[in-house]
Amino acid sequence: MTGNAAGDIPAAIIALLRRRAPDASICPSDVARHLAPEAGVWRARMPDVRVVAATLAREGCLAITRGDSTLDPDALGKGPIRLRRGPRFPPA
Repeated sequence: MTGNAAGDIPAAIIALLRRRAPDASICPSDVARHLAPEAGVWRARMPDVRVVAATLAREGCLAITRGDSTLDPDALGKGPIRLRRGPRFPPA
């Protein structure tokens, strides 16, 4: 999956999580690198990935975690986060 549109991000998050065990997580950088493998490009995608992840978390599709804590998608702050399947993660 490649592309530059922000619309690619939700599909990439879901596809990458489906490739992992149901209780596994992914890093937002996994998503950015999946969409834009070039170093300068994927780094520029990171803010968009975090915004889309927060939207998906508000919908219940994802849980955003830091360590053992689930974060409020409206108060992520800075720092590393992980993306996990949420209660409304779409079925395959």
